Amino acid sequence: MTRTLWHNWADTCRITPTRIATPTSTAEVVAEVRAAAAAGSRIRMVGSGHSFTDIAATDGTLLSPAALASVRSVDLAAGRATVEAGMRLCDLNETLAAHGAALTNMGDIAVQTLAGATQTGTHGTGRASASLAAQIQQLALVLADGSVVTCSRDEDPDLFDAARAGLGAFGVVTAITMAVEPAFLLHARETPMPLGEVLERLEELRTTNDHFEFFWFPHTERTITKRNNRVPGPARPLSAFRAWLDDEFLSNSVFEVVNRMARRLPRLIPAINQISARALTAREYVDVSYRVFTSPRRVKFVEMEYAIPVEHLPDVLHDMRAVFASSRHRISFPVEVRFAPADDVWLSPGYGRESAYVAVHVYQGCPWQEYFADLEAIFTAAAGRPHWGKMHTRTLSYLDKVYPRLRDALEVRERVDPHRRFTNAYLDRVWGE
Repeated sequence: MTRTLWHNWADTCRITPTRIATPTSTAEVVAEVRAAAAAGSRIRMVGSGHSFTDIAATDGTLLSPAALASVRSVDLAAGRATVEAGMRLCDLNETLAAHGAALTNMGDIAVQTLAGATQTGTHGTGRASASLAAQIQQLALVLADGSVVTCSRDEDPDLFDAARAGLGAFGVVTAITMAVEPAFLLHARETPMPLGEVLERLEELRTTNDHFEFFWFPHTERTITKRNNRVPGPARPLSAFRAWLDDEFLSNSVFEVVNRMARRLPRLIPAINQISARALTAREYVDVSYRVFTSPRRVKFVEMEYAIPVEHLPDVLHDMRAVFASSRHRISFPVEVRFAPADDVWLSPGYGRESAYVAVHVYQGCPWQEYFADLEAIFTAAAGRPHWGKMHTRTLSYLDKVYPRLRDALEVRERVDPHRRFTNAYLDRVWGE
């Protein structure tokens, strides 16, 4: 029998699982888990493949969530929606909008599955909210023995706290109940700003805006800042032409060509970045929240991201400046900086502290290992926590120091998956087994 190859979006992970199954119900997930247990095999549920690490990989049974992708209920009065694990965020946004509802916050890519995004700690930027996992009210899981359980703050709260951003290690997530609220509009302001000014005004910018982030172009002192704030209306969306010009033509088509040129002629990258930074001019519009939060991302790359204590951000960026000034690396992709309040999700990079998320990217096909290693040393010196779905080299000896509830989560794992039915090479690496 020919075994099917699976690979992720960035093509940084390629696997050939023993079996790929597409369950259409919770009962079929249960049957797959029990069959894997009977065969002594491991089993994982994959998402849309937008993680850069091998977090979803398995040498056993790989479950596709494609047929578990519906909204079971939306109760706007109660502020909750129950969604199957495999529903993509872009589809969820449209369905919620049809009910007059929206998620409070989200990241800038919307093609991930809801379960994949929450299990890896995916987040947006925000003064009061950021992490998708922190918006979970209830989880439905199939445990390693095939039992079906639900957990929440009131029902098995330890499992809930461990499994909300659980890396797929505590069970197969089949449905998630998310907090939702009435649909709202955001006033988006995108403005070029020198990096020095951003750092001087950092406290003001991140605390006086509902959502603030910025993109810094390496080898320059140029940034693009994004400030998104709730407004009552009216909506003033971008024209169809301006949206196409900025988000499709410049940010995808032209950016792809620019990066291909930079990959061939890296010595030109500082000059290219100067031009790229100037090409993205100021713009302002008002639109429904999910259209402001999310953007199309078609240019492929490899990414590393760390959450660092927000007070350490200026020093971290100073040290990154020195790396770029050393000419050791030529980097064409902007550095992305976002902000998040403290949350209570045990395995969230934002657990218990205000964080600045610093994301670095390398265009597909370009060497990234040494660049990421140099910056990872800066991030870990500031007690940074890696995004679980993005490249990093941390193991239990380090993670145990920066995640106060990691040992509690591992105790829950011992209870619900003592035979490590849901483990894989990635989990063995980060949690030391």
